[in-house]
Amino acid sequence: MSEGLEPILDVTHLSTMTGSDVSLAVEVIDIFRQQTEMWTRILDPALPKNQWADAAHSIKGTALSVGALRLAAACGRAEALGRSEEDVSPVEAGTAISAVKDEIGPAIEAAARAVHTLSVSGKFS
Repeated sequence: MSEGLEPILDVTHLSTMTGSDVSLAVEVIDIFRQQTEMWTRILDPALPKNQWADAAHSIKGTALSVGALRLAAACGRAEALGRSEEDVSPVEAGTAISAVKDEIGPAIEAAARAVHTLSVSGKFS
């Protein structure tokens, strides 16, 4: 799919990553939510770029584990910017970090819906 057209949370990806084990999927989503909450605090353009790049990298990894591919892509862009050897202006940093934060809320909401659906049905659809 082209960027922007992928679902907020790809349940097929989640199923693949967890071997269609609903209990494992719920656990992985819980870890995603906890890790995202923890690392979001460091997504601050006022911090040194290596710090927010590390946060973006960590969120990217946990987002990939649940199929939050749009969030992972935004994190990848922020991470690449933060790891570049070029100077990064506060505007560039703020823009990249804002793009990540714009994807976090919808990804967390989609993850909560997925947990509910999996808990009620007990299976991947």
